[in-house]
Amino acid sequence: MAQRLLFISTRFLFPIDSGGKIRTSQILRGLKGGGFRILLISPASDELVERHVADLDEVCDEFRWWREPRRGPFFQYTRMRHLISPLPIPVRTDRNSGGIALVKDALTQMPDVAVFDFAHAAILGPVDLSCPTVMFTHNVEAEIFRRHRDVAANPLFRKIWSDQHRKMRKFEKHALEKFDVVVAVAERDAQQFASDYDIAAPFVIPTGVDLEFFSYQAPTRRRDVVFCGSMDWMANQEGVAFFIDEVWSKIAEAIPEATMTVVGRGPPAGLVAESTRRNLKWNFTGFVDDVRPYVQGSAVSVIPLRVGGGTRLKVFEAMAMGSPVVSTSIGVEGLPVEPERHYLRADDSTEFAQAVVALLNNETIAKRLSGAARAFVEQNCSYTMAAKAFEEACHLAISRYASESSASKLTNSSK
Repeated sequence: MAQRLLFISTRFLFPIDSGGKIRTSQILRGLKGGGFRILLISPASDELVERHVADLDEVCDEFRWWREPRRGPFFQYTRMRHLISPLPIPVRTDRNSGGIALVKDALTQMPDVAVFDFAHAAILGPVDLSCPTVMFTHNVEAEIFRRHRDVAANPLFRKIWSDQHRKMRKFEKHALEKFDVVVAVAERDAQQFASDYDIAAPFVIPTGVDLEFFSYQAPTRRRDVVFCGSMDWMANQEGVAFFIDEVWSKIAEAIPEATMTVVGRGPPAGLVAESTRRNLKWNFTGFVDDVRPYVQGSAVSVIPLRVGGGTRLKVFEAMAMGSPVVSTSIGVEGLPVEPERHYLRADDSTEFAQAVVALLNNETIAKRLSGAARAFVEQNCSYTMAAKAFEEACHLAISRYASESSASKLTNSSK
């Protein structure tokens, strides 16, 4: 008989329009039909559930939800009222009475293991978790806040980010230490959890990519540059702003016919207006159902991130689809890929522009990087491998919980 796995997310997983949703949905898809019967709970609405019945059936055996709070067009501003909260803003906005009640009810049914997706989700659980538990981290949250602080030019913003970093570091440490197993998506994240938060033996899983869906195509559109990522995420906004302000003019000067496509939901109006004002050959797509037509065959995929954490799914997806990658060190941080072999590394505006121009001008280099990167992903990044590793982490949590319970009983009986 299958064991019961409770999976708690602070976001409805569909449509799959962010890196976190991609990773989570792939793990669940790989787990479905195996040794666990999966109960997924998250915020949702009747409309969303009805629209995504088939999608939900692919990732879980049962779905329950609390009413998803409405987030209007000014949410990014209204959430600033939580600056005075002792919790970091993203955590405070994820705290929901309906979610807390639903999680409490699901835990009373004694699942064999409970998984909380992202550190934020810990805010929905009780202080004492009375079953085996896994925290599925996708990055080191406090590190992202620190990097925002470090790149902030405005002194006020730097002060705000510094305060948020302090709060997130405190929350993240307290949250992670409650769990039987902390799953990390990169070895460097695991090392940081161990050194900064004293987390014992974090469990590292590989990054998974659907290699059949993201099929390979050699770069053929010789002047097309693309960035793919959710544009309502601040790290991506900062990276694209850097690219438009400091990099693109150098590329356009060398290759005037070069074009840029930014693929991802929620592009800030200010960035779109700025590209129009400068009369740039840029296109912001907003949300798209399928990124493949934009990435497959493109001459270059750029990852100009200066803020971020975890593993960058956009890197492996671009590599799988054959689009040669130019990235900052932070953009590929924690990934076992080699510069000049799998991608071109560039950490300032001049290096970045030169690397992009080199790929636009030299088809031989582009095809060499494209082929080597696809081969690497095929050998190391199947999502079924990632799901199998995650299943091992769940069984490890069950084993650790049983061992700790037995040790506790022995201690109490000897008193």
